[in-house]
Amino acid sequence: MIRLYDNAFSPFARKVRMVLEHKGLAHEVVDGLRRSTHDELQRVNGRVEVPALLHDGVLVVNSADIVAYLERVFPQQPVYPASDVAYVKARAWERCADSTIDPICIDISYWTWAERPDVMPEGLLDAARRDLEQIYAALEAQIGDFGFVCGELSVADLALFPHLVSVGPLKAPIDAARFPRLTAWLERMRALPICAADLARTRAYLKGTRGDRDIERRRIFWRGDRIEWILARGYHDWFVGEIEADRVIWPGLGVPGRG
Repeated sequence: MIRLYDNAFSPFARKVRMVLEHKGLAHEVVDGLRRSTHDELQRVNGRVEVPALLHDGVLVVNSADIVAYLERVFPQQPVYPASDVAYVKARAWERCADSTIDPICIDISYWTWAERPDVMPEGLLDAARRDLEQIYAALEAQIGDFGFVCGELSVADLALFPHLVSVGPLKAPIDAARFPRLTAWLERMRALPICAADLARTRAYLKGTRGDRDIERRRIFWRGDRIEWILARGYHDWFVGEIEADRVIWPGLGVPGRG
C-alpha cells in the first residue's frame, strides 16, 4: 500500500500525486500540513514538509526522489523520457520548476492566502515578472512543435504545471501573443484528466479551508530556495523583519533514518 503525505496547495505534492495517477497506482492520502497532522508528518519527515511517501515499509521524501523511486519500482506509464537527451532535459526542467520557479511563485503568493499585516514589498512583483519571463521564453523555445516540454508527457510537464497554472492569478501571466507555444501547452495540460483532477482538488481545498483554524496562515515555512530568491532580489531587510516578528517557520534537519 502507498501512503502519500501531501497537501493540495503544495506544488511538490501535486506533482507526485499526478505521477501516481498517471501510473494508475492506488494510494491513500494524508494532508500533512494541518496542525492536527503535524506530529505524524514530523515522525516520517524530520523537515516537516510534504510530500513524503510510504510504500511497504520504504519511506521516501523529497518530490524528485519520490518520482525517481516510483519510476524504479513501477516502470509502467513512465514519466522519464526514453532517450538520454530528453531524459536530461526533463530532469533539468523538473529541477527548474522545483528550485527556480517555485521560489518566485511562492514568494509572491503570501499576500493572497497568508494572514499578512503588510502589503507586498515594492518592486517584488516586477522582479518576479522579469525572472518568470526569462523562463517563459526558454520554455517557448524548448516546446517547439512537440506539444509537451520534452516531446512526450514527462516529469517536466508534471513538475511545471502546478506552478505555471498559478502565474495568472499571481499577476505574472503568460502573454499568449509572445509565448503561443507555452500558452497552447498550458491549455493542453489543463485538458489532461490527471491535471483536471489536480486543479479540482486545489480549488476545492482553497474553498474548503477558508477560515479553517487547523491551517497555519500567520507563520510561513521557508525553504532554502525561497530564501535565496528573496535575498538575491534585495529584500534582506524585509526578510529579517519577518524573522524578528516571529512569522517564520524553519524546516527541521531531516536526517535520514531519524524521521
